[in-house]
Amino acid sequence: MLTSKQIMEQTGISRATLNNYISMGLLQKPLVQRTREDDGRAPRIGYFPDDALERINEIQSLKKQGMSMTSICEQFGQPPPAMIDEPALVTTDPVSGNRSLTFQVDIDHIPGPAYMVNNNFELVWWNEYAEQKLFGTAGAISNEIADRSLFKLLIESKTFRAILKWQEILAVHMEMAKRRITPGNLATLQSSLEPDNSSLLYQLYNQVEPMVETPVLHLPIQLGEQGSEQKPYTLYACSFREGIFFTCVESEMDNSPLLELLSRRDYVIRNLLKKRRPFLTQLSVMVADLQNSMQICAELPPNEYFQLINDIWQAAEPVFRKYYGTHGKHVGDGMLYYFFPQPDSNYIMNAILCAHDLKAMMSEISREWQQKKNWLHELHLNIGLDEGQEWFGTYSSGSNLEFTVLGDTVNHASRISDFARNGAIWSTKHMVENLSNAERERLRFGIRRKAMETGEEILVRDIYSRVSGIVDLEEGRNYKFNDIATITVTEIINIKPQSTG
Repeated sequence: MLTSKQIMEQTGISRATLNNYISMGLLQKPLVQRTREDDGRAPRIGYFPDDALERINEIQSLKKQGMSMTSICEQFGQPPPAMIDEPALVTTDPVSGNRSLTFQVDIDHIPGPAYMVNNNFELVWWNEYAEQKLFGTAGAISNEIADRSLFKLLIESKTFRAILKWQEILAVHMEMAKRRITPGNLATLQSSLEPDNSSLLYQLYNQVEPMVETPVLHLPIQLGEQGSEQKPYTLYACSFREGIFFTCVESEMDNSPLLELLSRRDYVIRNLLKKRRPFLTQLSVMVADLQNSMQICAELPPNEYFQLINDIWQAAEPVFRKYYGTHGKHVGDGMLYYFFPQPDSNYIMNAILCAHDLKAMMSEISREWQQKKNWLHELHLNIGLDEGQEWFGTYSSGSNLEFTVLGDTVNHASRISDFARNGAIWSTKHMVENLSNAERERLRFGIRRKAMETGEEILVRDIYSRVSGIVDLEEGRNYKFNDIATITVTEIINIKPQSTG
């Protein structure tokens, strides 16, 4: 029989890790008996069977092979460790004085500053420790995403600048950011800062080298006000497609439970996205509907109709990914996607380019299905586009996570999609006019009119029209467009390739 002290000495694990193995069922609970003469002064102590050493060595070997604790539990026939909604407990060993985390740690109960940024390095989630120890905002962070720049919050925070080596911590974040933000993004941020702060960020950006991103990066830092004791912390950074998650925890703790949490990447990002705080943001919205979908559904056998819809979605998915589209919930078999500001591209142009590529994609799918079914149907996605500033948030139902935008921008894009016919792309004037001159010159857009003499339809380039000027709202089939009669729109016909000169 072995005591916990003997096990820790022979295996090198901490008491917190030993307790975790017991709580996960990987080790038997110790048998509490009266102490032997050489076991110390405690009247009673827990004893483990001798094979506990063998089991711990097996666990350590599996961890070195890269297996997660969840997989290790499954291998030994134990249920995976549960992330329960209890606060992370920090315990102190009465003998060594070492502090450690218990295994009950989740996103909400990390005992240190934790925050997530998007690819523009704007805050989308943070905890109270981050507000207290870094930002010094006490609940005053803006609802507008453009005002949530991590660098602006840090460099203007008296709390952060009271840290002895705050510039080194700022530089670490800049090394992480340099792979994601461009000099243009930095220039936009600098324009809102005091000259000294603007100059400091510019110098940092030019001095640091981009840090190589890994699934979980950890760096030592020091936290503590100037003139006070500096405590060693470990800064963890987890990179995801949606952004980067940061957390700082005291280095003297046994942080293996936190590392186990961070290793569960799908769990972490899913929970962070669920908890992402609503924010006001500029965005473009695209709604695309399959024309005559009810007729097509009636003509095709159910299995073939579903195959057609799946063909469209599977072909469209990489197009949306290419242009940073975020999927939104849309009734029926149509598509709703949001396009947010990006570090390296214009979100308005991304939506328009995506619509253009979808139009070409549908032409190919239409040809394939005409050959397959020997029919004359032309398959079209009718696309509506709009741009604006709206509230963006998430809601979850069970394991499902939905992104949603509140406001007129989605409604306008949806109604314009209803208005479009034969695979046309229609956009609001507001959206097109928010492009730069160079971007707008790439577009071939306008309104189709009938020539007075011949009745031939011609395209009048570079103009807009109210919906009421395009269709006769007195016709019964057009009554449904009365609610968007005053919206000014244009049809986007084509896009010139971007000049490389």
